Amino acid sequence: MELQFGLDTFGDVTVDDAGRPVSHAQVIRDVVAQGVLADELGVDYFAVGEHHRPDFAISAPTTVLAGLATATQRVRLGSAVVVLSSDDPIRVFEQFATIDALSGGRAEPVLGRGSFIESFGLYGFDLADYEKLFEEKLEVFARLREEAPVTWSGSYRTPMESVDVFPKTDGGRMRSWVAVGGSPQSVVRAAHHRFGLQLAIIGGPAQRFKPFADLYRRAVSEFGVTDEMPVAVHSPGHIAETDELAAEQLYPHFKANRDRIGAERGWGAMASDEFTNEIEHGALYVGSPETVATKIASTVRELGVDQFDLKYANGSMPHSQLMSSIELYATKVIPLVREMLA
Repeated sequence: MELQFGLDTFGDVTVDDAGRPVSHAQVIRDVVAQGVLADELGVDYFAVGEHHRPDFAISAPTTVLAGLATATQRVRLGSAVVVLSSDDPIRVFEQFATIDALSGGRAEPVLGRGSFIESFGLYGFDLADYEKLFEEKLEVFARLREEAPVTWSGSYRTPMESVDVFPKTDGGRMRSWVAVGGSPQSVVRAAHHRFGLQLAIIGGPAQRFKPFADLYRRAVSEFGVTDEMPVAVHSPGHIAETDELAAEQLYPHFKANRDRIGAERGWGAMASDEFTNEIEHGALYVGSPETVATKIASTVRELGVDQFDLKYANGSMPHSQLMSSIELYATKVIPLVREMLA
């Protein structure tokens, strides 16, 4: 595969250029504008995530993607991620098949368990069933991808007897992904069901995920899968004209977001040296176009991935800074990475 480049956002609630909070509705409109810009500048892939909490605006990613499907021309459209454990796999398939129709075949669902658990209580699921729910629903979705009647039974829904789902896609089968944060079992499961693998690297050096990429390729081979099976990396970052400006713009928003989540999970507050270390040695792709391109090229080489996705929205950064980062990513970083790898 030719190396692909993507952008991911969870729809973080932002501030305007004067530091005033922006409404959820405006954030969603801004995300659409960001996706349109990515499309116009030739970015290959644009994905929106799902959260159910006040600091994120997107709780219905498929609705946002449907809007993007009619507002863009060529960019592939994904989710980052659909929390399949607390959703219905038939409904998710129907929604993405509809996005695929609206976009002319550009829908690429990314399925995962998510890093937050709010959706379980919200939709009436027992968190004790966290793992088993995902396993069963992923198997159902994998069968639905074949676009033929499905017969299946499990523990968490009524049995399916020759259930057919509509609409059908023009291509006959949507490219779909499973997002993995570091579980070998999840890696093997993705290969077994013929899903692409997205490695969510949000802390520490990318090199530590090489065993997972290698395991996935080995499992694909041992399962006898002959389809094209891509591996992608998803990591946070921000691009500005200089290294100093990029770090200066990102730090207060990244720290506030990290500390808020950390307080919920029992972590200590993030210090500035931890932030700097993640830029220099970890999962933050922050700096000038040259600095970020060099780090991406190194990750691509070390893991042998087919796609790199930059999580460009991190905390309450203003829309104007996000648009600038997207422009630099598309017009400078991507060409530089291709040149370095060539």
